[in-house]
Amino acid sequence: MLATVLSATLHGLDGRIIRVEVDVAPGLPGFSIVGLADAALQESRERVRGAIRNAGFVYPPRRITVNLAPADLRKGGASLDLGIALGILLGSEQVRANGRWAVLGELSLGGEVRNVPGLLPMLAALARRGVRRAIVPQDGLAEARLVGGIEAFAVATLGAAAELIRAPRSRRRRPTAPERVDLAPEADAPLAPDPAVALADLPDLSEVRGQVEARRALEIALAGGHGLLMVGPPGAGKTLLARTIPGLLPPLDDQESLSATVIDSVAGAHPITGLVRRPPFRTPHHTISYAAMVGGGPRLSPGEVTLADHGVLFLDELPEFDRDVLEALREPLEEGRVAISRVGRATTFPARFQLVAAMNPCPCGYAGTDKARCHCRESIVERYAERVSGPLRDRIDLWVTMPRVPPAALVASVEPERSVDVASRIAACRGRQVERRGRLNARIRGRALRGAARIGRTEERRLVALSELEGLSARGTERLLRVARTIADLADLETVDVACLEEAARYRSPASQAAARLAS
Repeated sequence: MLATVLSATLHGLDGRIIRVEVDVAPGLPGFSIVGLADAALQESRERVRGAIRNAGFVYPPRRITVNLAPADLRKGGASLDLGIALGILLGSEQVRANGRWAVLGELSLGGEVRNVPGLLPMLAALARRGVRRAIVPQDGLAEARLVGGIEAFAVATLGAAAELIRAPRSRRRRPTAPERVDLAPEADAPLAPDPAVALADLPDLSEVRGQVEARRALEIALAGGHGLLMVGPPGAGKTLLARTIPGLLPPLDDQESLSATVIDSVAGAHPITGLVRRPPFRTPHHTISYAAMVGGGPRLSPGEVTLADHGVLFLDELPEFDRDVLEALREPLEEGRVAISRVGRATTFPARFQLVAAMNPCPCGYAGTDKARCHCRESIVERYAERVSGPLRDRIDLWVTMPRVPPAALVASVEPERSVDVASRIAACRGRQVERRGRLNARIRGRALRGAARIGRTEERRLVALSELEGLSARGTERLLRVARTIADLADLETVDVACLEEAARYRSPASQAAARLAS
């Protein structure tokens, strides 16, 4: 008998609807899956066979063929396990369905239904197709309820799923699961991080002592969404300053929150219990690979640039990253997206992240600050700085040098400004930008940027002089104007004046010049 069950799988960040067609026919016992299934999906034969037996049903000793349609779409993951198992039960007439259902979930050998990554976009795809009822894992019920237009029914076992779809007139009695010995009970699902606890663990901006210029640069960068690079010796406070960022950013709006939740769902790092409201803050290690940074792999999984969408990507020890990894950031920084192409597959991931990075001025870290400890020649310092290529430098809006903090500043009784005060200014500045121009200053360009800046003749001449003095490219000049516009917004000015331009120009220095400033 042929049975058809509706399910879904992932393609990038999108859900793709899959028709699971199961044919249970007379013949030599066998189980084959066709339809471009990956290794994890091919292995579902063993999971489904064990789940059916241990849930108390009879595994039919017949020829079972499972077709996953459309046939030309590559399919992966374990989200189709439950659909395949129910298709076999329907095809062998152990269960009769009572209507149209969609089913999603991974099966254990014991018949338990486990949660799967990407439940949110898969259910959204089913809802757009007109499906009104879906069976989901018990652990994914909170995530499933975020999708409107579809009613989610949570199950913990294959037997419970069979009971849900069973027709009222089904003559089959409820199966009895065989006895089992369980010496290793399944671990509890990881708890979702509590936002209140996470914020309490963040360092406050008042803990950063003596770095007035760097604190100002960070405020400007976060207020306008600009890229920031901090250059300084070890122990100057670069990483500490970066760790205060999650406590300075305002919550995401509804559209950004939905996008961030979909990405979190696909990543599957923790259970989704509600919309993600906090902007992501990603801190990959410098040994990260190219594919892990931009995305890809067998399942076209999102990379760090996508996981940081609408948030901040912090790269500590920037020159230590592989050259190809750093060069891969150039297009996402400019376009806000990354296109991944593989043989027979292609997708586009969002990557509207803000880059914040930190680096030492030389390999030993003490160039210009401690001559007794640093023996790096000038050529070595230049070569170390050049690990960050010119095109990538041109895409970083603010460069700030962080000198060694004197001990007197560390023990001073005067408390620096707290995160809550700076965060309120950043939120107000961002609100003014969105209200006036519909987006942050880091995302406006060309005619829109010139209209937003509203510079006069005097400011025009000063902008040209500053650009010539720094030797800026056309992109660099535009970014200087963007930063100046953000400085004006922080001061609630309608137009960009000369003081805003000059302050913005102070933050446009390559790494070699930043190292020289440390020495001065």
